[in-house]
Amino acid sequence: MTTQGTLRGKTLFITGASRGIGKAIALRAAADGANVVIAAKTSEPHPKLPGTIYSAAEEVVAAGGKALPLVVDVRSEESVQAAVAAAVSAFGGIDILVNNASAIFLAGTEGTPMKRFDLMHQVNTRGTYLCSQVCLPYLQKAENPHILNLSPPLNFDPKWFGPHVAYSIAKYGMSLCVLGMAEEYRGKVAVNALWPRTVIATAAVENLLGGQDTLRGSRKPEICADAAHAIFLRPAKTTSGNFYIDDEVLAAEGVTNFDGYALVPGAELFPDFFV
Repeated sequence: MTTQGTLRGKTLFITGASRGIGKAIALRAAADGANVVIAAKTSEPHPKLPGTIYSAAEEVVAAGGKALPLVVDVRSEESVQAAVAAAVSAFGGIDILVNNASAIFLAGTEGTPMKRFDLMHQVNTRGTYLCSQVCLPYLQKAENPHILNLSPPLNFDPKWFGPHVAYSIAKYGMSLCVLGMAEEYRGKVAVNALWPRTVIATAAVENLLGGQDTLRGSRKPEICADAAHAIFLRPAKTTSGNFYIDDEVLAAEGVTNFDGYALVPGAELFPDFFV
């Protein structure tokens, strides 16, 4: 049973939901009483990355939702198929897919080992395509089905490609999935992208993008979670093919003050890539 204006009773399949933006989206849905499938690879604590699928599941339950933690490698067709089958068995279907899992390696052409190139394309573009492909038969049976990819607006300015062409191609591959699938499933399943205007305070930022200095100019993952929640409540038949920016979504919902999302109140915010 679902309730108008909330995600109560809805089932979300979220990749990379053990931490960061994925977990924040899971917790926001859980606050409504949603069912959340935490599909991620971290089953054992990592020395540099906080959280596992099990600790995230505990937080989802504490927030008011139901949780199904599953070890999933989005690079593996068998792994994704098994996870989706388990989700449908547990909750009866899938209403929302969030393609959040992502790999990042910021280097130029000669500085990018092919194993890193392959990992980014397998996780980002191929993983997004695979999870969408496997979930779509179930999404098409849902009342208001959404796919949301955490990927940037399609902006082909060379400045976004020159410094890290391999990463850019892999992230834009996720966005091209939005472009194509939104058209293919128009009127049936909403397919949209969401991207932050500013850097978001995640473990990846802390470990890869300048540490504490960058974190000072970051917003909390909750801004993406609140934006995603607003998108999921919009009608799938008329809300598709959009490349949303988090604060623009919230502004359209009437939010006028974003200070509460800043990790350090009053600090100058760093813009994210591709914006």
